[in-house]
Amino acid sequence: MKYKTLSVLLLVSALTVSGCGKAATSAPSAQPLAVEDKASFIASLQASNATAEIGDTVIQDFFTPEGNIIKVNRLDVQVFEYETAEVMEAEASQVAPDGGSVGTSMMMWVDTPHFYKAGRIIVLYLGSDQAILDLLEQVLGPQFAGQ
Repeated sequence: MKYKTLSVLLLVSALTVSGCGKAATSAPSAQPLAVEDKASFIASLQASNATAEIGDTVIQDFFTPEGNIIKVNRLDVQVFEYETAEVMEAEASQVAPDGGSVGTSMMMWVDTPHFYKAGRIIVLYLGSDQAILDLLEQVLGPQFAGQ
């Protein structure tokens, strides 16, 4: 009788522990998706319930790669994707903390500049829409330059 009771207790304990493990692994992740490139940036925006559509190309003389306009909730965000994170970091280091200049070029922005970076991309948003600013910070972290 003792062995039967002990066997039942061990079985119940094993099922409880294995059930807890499954519940923990099936819970949704609270961590945002890691952004490494343009595709993962778009996926992260969409996972945050934002609309994100690739638009026209954009060229900024102070960044090496040709960029893309991403329509984020119908507002333009510029994304520049680099071959390596090191090259991206080198170009990002040329942006003044207030975004007023890049390297030796002084900027005359059409709206308030906000620069973000993650993985191999630099993201530039010119505007002041607080919902977009909050979304970009959620997906990319705090801006590294701008106002």
